[in-house]
Amino acid sequence: MPSINRSVQDVVRFSPFANGMGFAGGDGRSTNFTVDGANFNNNFGLSANLPGGGNPISLDAIEEMQVVVAPFDVRQTNFIGGGINAITKSGTNTFRGSAYTYYNNQDMRGNNIGDVDFGDRDEESRQIYGLTLGGPIIKNKLFFFINGEYELQPGQVVTWRPSPDGIANTDQLLSRASTTDMQRVRDHLMANYGYDTGSYTDYPADVSNRKLLARLDWNINNANRLSLRYNYTMNQGWNPTNGNSTDGGFRNRSMNRISQYSMAFANSIYSSDNIVNSVALDLNSRISDKLSNQFLTTYTNIQDVRGSSSSPFPFIDIMYGVRDDGSQILEPYISAGYELFTWNNGVNNNIFNAINNLNYYSGDHKITVGASFEYQMANNSYMRNGTGYYRYASLDDFLNQAAPRDFALTYGYAGELNPAAEVAFNQYGIYAQDEWTVNRQFKLTYGLRADLINYADNLIRNNAIYELDFGGSQIDTGTWPTAKVQISPRVGFSYDLPGDQTLKLRGGTGIFTGRLPLVFFTNMPTNSGMVQGSYAAVTRYDEDGNVTSVDPALANLAGPMITDVDEMIQRLGLQNTISPEDGALPRDVNAVDPDFKMPQVWKTSLALDYDVPVEFPLSVTVEGIYTKGINSVMLQNYNTMQPDNTWERFSGPDNRYIYPDREDISYTSRPAYVLTNNSEGWGAIGNISVFTEPLENLNLMFAYTYTESKEISGMPGSNAASAYNGLIQIDGPHLPRVQRSQFVVPSKAIASASYRIPYANNRLATTVNLFYSGYSPYGYSFTYANDMNGDGYATNLIYIPSEKGEVQFISQADEDAFFAFVDQDKYLSRNKGNYAEAYAARAPWTHRFDLRFTQDIGTLIGGQRHALQFTFDILNFGNLLNSEWGVNKNMFGANNGQILRYEGRDENNVPSFSMARDSNDNYLTESYSTFFNYNQLWRLQIGVRYAF
Repeated sequence: MPSINRSVQDVVRFSPFANGMGFAGGDGRSTNFTVDGANFNNNFGLSANLPGGGNPISLDAIEEMQVVVAPFDVRQTNFIGGGINAITKSGTNTFRGSAYTYYNNQDMRGNNIGDVDFGDRDEESRQIYGLTLGGPIIKNKLFFFINGEYELQPGQVVTWRPSPDGIANTDQLLSRASTTDMQRVRDHLMANYGYDTGSYTDYPADVSNRKLLARLDWNINNANRLSLRYNYTMNQGWNPTNGNSTDGGFRNRSMNRISQYSMAFANSIYSSDNIVNSVALDLNSRISDKLSNQFLTTYTNIQDVRGSSSSPFPFIDIMYGVRDDGSQILEPYISAGYELFTWNNGVNNNIFNAINNLNYYSGDHKITVGASFEYQMANNSYMRNGTGYYRYASLDDFLNQAAPRDFALTYGYAGELNPAAEVAFNQYGIYAQDEWTVNRQFKLTYGLRADLINYADNLIRNNAIYELDFGGSQIDTGTWPTAKVQISPRVGFSYDLPGDQTLKLRGGTGIFTGRLPLVFFTNMPTNSGMVQGSYAAVTRYDEDGNVTSVDPALANLAGPMITDVDEMIQRLGLQNTISPEDGALPRDVNAVDPDFKMPQVWKTSLALDYDVPVEFPLSVTVEGIYTKGINSVMLQNYNTMQPDNTWERFSGPDNRYIYPDREDISYTSRPAYVLTNNSEGWGAIGNISVFTEPLENLNLMFAYTYTESKEISGMPGSNAASAYNGLIQIDGPHLPRVQRSQFVVPSKAIASASYRIPYANNRLATTVNLFYSGYSPYGYSFTYANDMNGDGYATNLIYIPSEKGEVQFISQADEDAFFAFVDQDKYLSRNKGNYAEAYAARAPWTHRFDLRFTQDIGTLIGGQRHALQFTFDILNFGNLLNSEWGVNKNMFGANNGQILRYEGRDENNVPSFSMARDSNDNYLTESYSTFFNYNQLWRLQIGVRYAF
């Protein structure tokens, strides 16, 4: 199997239903990944990556992996897209082990796409070292297995350096920040505050990953077997100081803190630490010939936290200076201190599971009765400016301890140093299932599962929010949803039509209950105003840098910097306690509907497996799956009123709503995003897969899958505001319609070939593995470049006119350019006279081949085989043969689909438009262009393994 990343995704891509960690057109965050029954999901859901930096367990520790999309076994739960179940290796009566290493560097990849050369290669490398060992502690009784793996990518996270003369040189990556000024800042902070900024010439930032797995298997007696597994993963990567974000006043955001314009010190970079600890205990008991039991309990702790080599200290921005006329140069120059988004920034997720399955065998029936319990807790802490933030107008102001131009602070109430928003729940499940072998040919499985989620703790109510009236509705941010039972009945069958296993019909129907990323729950306490306080005092400027207003509180901060947070709170007289009566209105209100339910879908599948009667193994599977949303998830803005007869519409073929002024359709001045359910959405999948072994040791596979998936919202983003504001619709996120899922890959083909050639009496063997994937990598939405309907969001899908003259353009040239663009684009030209659909314009197919060449050298020593194995993995092998092969095309050059600009409407509400132009002021002419990126290039990795 070709693999460089050695990740779970490298294995599951062999499933025709997979797209990364997503399945069947679903979000990867809706997938359930378990290891020996333990939850290994990114439950918080800031991304679809698995915990532990994306690789929570070594592939060398996994014995087998199962991918399920529509299993009708009621024991399988907590997903609506798909599930991945991994089982770890165990020891046997024979000692077996391995030691392995993999390596690649900057010279083991491509460096051009066509005529475009990527220039000098920065030094980079990746080394992996690992070992496995398993065997008996007591033969036939007690066995062990261990795996350890270490990965290192040496590097420097910052390549810019201060200049000796204060003159920037982009070719040499020298900033205008001078070494002299950097040293002055460093000396000042050390002399006056005892603070060490770290280096300004060396920014070491190795990326490392450590994995450890240990497992014991104990045959207690003939009736009881116990296994115990422990897993630890620690991934650490380093990141440069945030580029330009701040709670301060206006500044030039095109100039980063580390760039030709500015520099930061080494102690102002930050680490991303991803840690996984997991334990699983599994007891299997044979009570009698008819009765057996499995008891499984697991605990997993997942942490994703930011770290810093800095001691606690305020973050400081020193601007470039002040002009002679007194106006501020709104450009960065030097930054120092504890990175402003890193203090107490992290996620901690605890998961405890206990499952018991009792199996009773009675004639043709296998009856399973089970119960499950899961406790899950996630707390999220995020304190921007948690150590304090100071911005100074100039280096002289900073050194002379003048009053800062801006100050900001986020702090915990009542002296709490690490405030966090938390959600915790208990999930209780009971289920019963009968696997009935009706006769030799027909097997029927039917069962019922019931799950109840009970949220463990309520929060502090903010009365300022509770007293708001949203058209007769109230929002209580101090209460979680009420406990609800969700039922999942399922039935499946398998029918051996001729009775000889050559033609099998299988399928079923049932309900599946999944999970929602916990970040959408913690949004409520995070934005309730009851967890932590925030404060900002800023100086405001016009576009020329002239001061327009100054917060008078800044004068209190003249003199030596206050570095202690408690003293900052006291000096500024900030609120330091909180109660329901003290709560203030936050900028955004986030809430969860009291009747909210976890997502549920109804899946129905039908498949035919056929063993073709030829002289060699050849099987064909045809499968279809239909999914209907039952409790899908979406966000509503309670603060926006529903349309009535006072709302105007545009005139013409595009007659979408025109939103009135915001104050006329808002109940309050705050948006109120409420997590709720809908019953819309559906999905359909058709797949054909072929497996064959035409020659001995030659295994071939081909699969083609078509997927369609529709939904109201895919919940884009990692918080309520971004998930709501990012919803691409005709009438905006307030009036959503069912549309294509952003995660769907409509058509996809995969194939694999493996050929092993043994020789020299099986002492030597050469194996070639090839994996192919062909699909459209991106889905795009044609939208207006600005806000057309006045809802406040630039996410409005365009109307595609059927002919010239149907809609108005500001000039004939704009109209001609638009229709020329439409005619060259397959999607637009086929959908004239309709609204564009979200994510429906697909990029051209990309065809990629990954190759692995393996050479095995084996010998017998003391009656046991010892082998030395050399591997050569080449990802995107076609790109090695031709640098233009295997390269994606995207819509970056076409403004990512924002091809029209709304230019206003006349007195009759007829809109007019202009055609988008590129950076050279030329009209856009083509939809897709080559994606020039290192990830598009071929890569080679070599490996050596010794095994016995």
